[in-house]
Amino acid sequence: MEHVIRMLEGRWKLVILFHLFGGKLLRFSDLERAIPTISQKMLIQQLRQMETDGIVTRIVHHQVPPKVEYQLTEWGQSLCPVLDALLTWAEAKP
Repeated sequence: MEHVIRMLEGRWKLVILFHLFGGKLLRFSDLERAIPTISQKMLIQQLRQMETDGIVTRIVHHQVPPKVEYQLTEWGQSLCPVLDALLTWAEAKP
């Protein structure tokens, strides 16, 4: 239980997940623009943690300038219904 909570804890992980849902493949710069209040250092840190946990995959295109894209793994994408239920629960607050 604690391991699962650790994988999703943090201010930004859920926000990043919501931007990647639906099979989206986003460049690092796209994520920076989509979440303007996150620092570059924090975005890198959160993405690396989620990559280590198997939630996100990092795709490096060897070109100049370098191109790095992120997308959810199949396992990460399976979180979508759970997080949709969480949003529904939050919206139902009396």
